[in-house]
Amino acid sequence: MAAAALGAFLIVWSLVPLYNMVRVALQEKEDVFSSNVIPVAPSLHSFWTVFDTSYWLLAKFWTQMSNSFWIGVVVASLTLIIGTLTSFTISRLRIRQGWMLTNAALMTYVIPMSFLAIPFYGIMGKYGMTDNPLAVIAVEVTFATPYAIFIFQQYGASIPYELDEAARIDGASPPQIFLLIYLPLMAPALVAIGTYALLLSWNEYLYAFLLLSTEGKLTVPVGLGKFLNSDEAPWNYLMAAAIVYAIPPMVIYYAFRRKMSTGLTMGGVKG
Repeated sequence: MAAAALGAFLIVWSLVPLYNMVRVALQEKEDVFSSNVIPVAPSLHSFWTVFDTSYWLLAKFWTQMSNSFWIGVVVASLTLIIGTLTSFTISRLRIRQGWMLTNAALMTYVIPMSFLAIPFYGIMGKYGMTDNPLAVIAVEVTFATPYAIFIFQQYGASIPYELDEAARIDGASPPQIFLLIYLPLMAPALVAIGTYALLLSWNEYLYAFLLLSTEGKLTVPVGLGKFLNSDEAPWNYLMAAAIVYAIPPMVIYYAFRRKMSTGLTMGGVKG
């Protein structure tokens, strides 16, 4: 009984903020701060405003959406490439002291991302990378790769070395083993880490805010942040835009959640 009550409480605790977002998005601006729990006259006007970008703070919404998507895809791709190549080299080719590389990569998480914002900004400024999406991509890949290497290495431990040895006897080279044996068997971990890296960059605000300034290069989180600096507060437009922006990661998560669970669980228990 206590477990059921706790579960119900947690469900309500989690869903109330989401419901409030939808409630605000379905109301007009003047009704946003009403005490009504259920919208009196719900309308999709806010969502139509987002789709046709007819409000000035939403004029670049779809450009920002494409920027967020492009950055997310590149971050996920680079994270997978670097992570799989590193884990394959350490665990399957058995380089000396390879464990030191993995531990050194994980040590980067000792320092919070926010503490490194100013040093990263200084580095990107010296290389002329400010106001360049590549700077945000470089930062996100830097923070996503250590976790990817760890998960790939732990998951790869479940793949028998006998497969590699049999492939070598048949004349397979290391690149062939990597492409034809290692990657196909790592599919659940690839999906899990790819989704993780995509969502990490999708939700990034701090570094995108620091490193991007041109209106046409901003991502959606930075664009929505401008609502808070405006003299007027169209919360219904803000909530509608946030809901639209949340749809792609939700679809990706629920499409791959089973493989994500398998990849992260196997990577967490294999030593």
